[in-house]
Amino acid sequence: MGRITAAITAVGGYVPDFRLTNKMLETMVDTTDEWITTRTGIKERRILKDKDKGTSFLAIKAAENLISKSNLDPSEIDLVIVGTATPDLPVASTSAYVASQIGAVNAFSFDIQAACSNFLFGMSTAASYIESGRYKKVLLIGADKMSSILDYTERTTCIIFGDGAGAVLFEPNYEGLGLQDEYLRSDGRGREFLKIEAGGSLMPASEETVKNKKHYVYQDGKSVFKFAVSNMADVAAKIMERNNLTHDDVDWLIPHQANKRIVDATAKRMDLESSKVMMNIDKYGNTTSATLPLLLFDYEKKLKKGDNLVFAAFGGGFTWGSIYLKWAYNGNNESK
Repeated sequence: MGRITAAITAVGGYVPDFRLTNKMLETMVDTTDEWITTRTGIKERRILKDKDKGTSFLAIKAAENLISKSNLDPSEIDLVIVGTATPDLPVASTSAYVASQIGAVNAFSFDIQAACSNFLFGMSTAASYIESGRYKKVLLIGADKMSSILDYTERTTCIIFGDGAGAVLFEPNYEGLGLQDEYLRSDGRGREFLKIEAGGSLMPASEETVKNKKHYVYQDGKSVFKFAVSNMADVAAKIMERNNLTHDDVDWLIPHQANKRIVDATAKRMDLESSKVMMNIDKYGNTTSATLPLLLFDYEKKLKKGDNLVFAAFGGGFTWGSIYLKWAYNGNNESK
């Protein structure tokens, strides 16, 4: 038996039904469809309107979609990881609740928080558990209800984000497919530019923090864009260089859907034509932890066994990185 690699063997996804279009936002804040589309590439985003449902609802739906499509017995899942910036509760693990609700009764679980890099960092974590040989099935979910932390009177943030979830199953592979290499980075000096100021131990919730809207996402858009556009491109180029990949070798770029201009800059640095770049930002906006798995969900049928995929993401913190993965099955083969 050869070396164990960690391959993605199934994909699932879920987005809420309600579409918040740019035209609707024109009636809510001082903005226009043309302004949003030109600067971000977003036309609409999905919103979970039910106030009684949180991120776990989205994650459960994505996991159930994966389980149904792949005929997976959830009791065989060893580990459930949920990457989210919007957990149901500040202390209780969202992943533990999700695992229980989907029937993963034999799994342990935990959450990870690296903002928009959640799923990318989660891929590294899930793959490490598989490569150790101890675990056979790791379910990784990226999910966020971003609408729960947005101020819909603040046009610089409310136009960007949407709600959604995506899930993948990692399993051992002995053909050399799956995760090949990773380059992951972080820089804590960036936390001042993209954050929620209150609600943590540094600034606990109070009447004053609520009144001053300190529990909503704050973003210094220009600074974040500057860091993201350079760093996402840098790590994607580095992962190609480290693995001797040319633009002809890369079949797909799977980029975090933060801003179409950032994605375009990354693709340009990699010398990739647009037909090799996965994009759905126009439909969903930035779903934070869910952007990468939702891309796989939307493009699954186009993927072929052996395809070279380069993932790239950038998130608050700052966190960023790139992963090189070889796809393990033909997406148009429902039985895989």
